[in-house]
Amino acid sequence: MSRTIIITGCSTGFGHSAALRFARRGDRVYATMRGVDAKNHEKAEALREMAAAEELDLRVLEMDVTSNASVNAAAQTVLSESGAPDVVINNAGQMYVGIAEAYTSEEFARQMDVNVLGIHRVSRAFLPAMRQRGSGLFINVSSVAGRFGAPFFAVYNASKWAVEGYSLGSRGELASSGVDVVVVEPGPFSTELFPQAPAPADVDGVAAGYPAGLHEAFEGMGAAFEEMFAGDEVDTDPETVVDSFENLVDMEAGTRPFRTVVGFDFGVVRPMNEFAAGKQAELMTAMGMAEVTKLAAGE
Repeated sequence: MSRTIIITGCSTGFGHSAALRFARRGDRVYATMRGVDAKNHEKAEALREMAAAEELDLRVLEMDVTSNASVNAAAQTVLSESGAPDVVINNAGQMYVGIAEAYTSEEFARQMDVNVLGIHRVSRAFLPAMRQRGSGLFINVSSVAGRFGAPFFAVYNASKWAVEGYSLGSRGELASSGVDVVVVEPGPFSTELFPQAPAPADVDGVAAGYPAGLHEAFEGMGAAFEEMFAGDEVDTDPETVVDSFENLVDMEAGTRPFRTVVGFDFGVVRPMNEFAAGKQAELMTAMGMAEVTKLAAGE
């Protein structure tokens, strides 16, 4: 069965791979990214050329998830051409890595704008049509970093914890409308996320006041990740994340787990999620919301 699938952040990484994977399955894919006529012009053209060469229904579309106008314009195009989408994969994101105090409030806001408000903008743009139809799936890309905190990741942790909370709360709100919401939590993967991670501007020079040992730990962390990506012990193939997208899309409505971990979880996230799933169910029962948070059967 052919589906209409919208994917954000398709210039590189998981989004780029997912756009090709679903289009090659026969789905209609809207591969969205910002700067299709500017920063990402070459990447957008390459996708268009691949789609034409392989006769794929893959449509590259401008969408800057930090702009209401851009998201709404893209949604208008999709809805007029294809109606309500079957699947929305909120993949666009950035990862800020550095000492939290060294980030300005404006930088922190930018991290939240891309990773959290971007998901909200995209969701608002498509939810009315999906609720009216009574079915649909949102896959929000979180991270194992959305389940714990670690030095140098405080700003990124905050954004991904927010994605988790937003997704879990909205899942309950949308269930009775037949729209499902899940998260995928990748571990460290060899995408362009790390090389493009914005460091803090540190306009006040506060980082210099931190002990030398902390700076040494930061440098050592970078080397450790490079070694991880170079080795064979940990699965860092981004295609396994795309596999998880595909599996979730193909699962029968009402059977999808809320959280799916992919790759290295430091030995803690999977058991943490298993425990949390049971406690979440207990909480919904205690609040009298067990029935309303069950996914309604779509048309």
